[in-house]
Amino acid sequence: MKIELKEKPKKGAIIIEGFPGFGLVSTIATEYLIDHLGARLIGKIESEKVQPIVAIHKGQIIEPLGIFYDSKNNIVIIRAISNINGLEWELTQSIVALAEEIKAKEIISTEGISSDNKLPEPEAFYFTKDDNRRKIFERMNVREMSEGIIMGVTASLLTKMPETTFIFSEANSSMPDSRAAAKIIEIIYSYLGLKVDYKPLLKKAEIFEKQIKEVLFRSKNVTNIKEKRETYFG
Repeated sequence: MKIELKEKPKKGAIIIEGFPGFGLVSTIATEYLIDHLGARLIGKIESEKVQPIVAIHKGQIIEPLGIFYDSKNNIVIIRAISNINGLEWELTQSIVALAEEIKAKEIISTEGISSDNKLPEPEAFYFTKDDNRRKIFERMNVREMSEGIIMGVTASLLTKMPETTFIFSEANSSMPDSRAAAKIIEIIYSYLGLKVDYKPLLKKAEIFEKQIKEVLFRSKNVTNIKEKRETYFG
């Protein structure tokens, strides 16, 4: 995997990553962050192992693994809309390499977790090895995740870079869950001290949920068509 940056963020930037996982919570959350913070595309993570599917939206190419930058708040956002199964360890190495290259202050990993919680609002959890960060979450009344099984890029980051800050949100289904994504956004904004109007948060997340569903549906159709064309009988 190769990192390509057209612009280098300021030293001490915070990296927020969101890869497709349970309920597509991270993907919806990072999409919202990019839109709301006005983050610009400054680079991408390239790999020939990533499925060669590119979406076009409003005349713009949507990179499968895009790197965005909010210069006002010095935040780097990594957004993925491509299937990353089997690439988790390589992606983690890329995130670590990017953090070292830009001398990142912190990496924040977001993830949806399966839950049977039927309450109107999902609950969020955190995991960190840093005492100062733990105190921030405690003041926010966010519970620490003390038990659980983590998979994907989040798990590989936890193994390779345990100093990463992890934020989880409950999701009731493997289908795109905008409520869980909105909870992630709320926690991130409070944790980083960013100003946000929470009223339109859920509605906006729902819009991105529909957009992401459409992109993934089209990608799946393209993959199915490709597989049919490459299937021979004899």
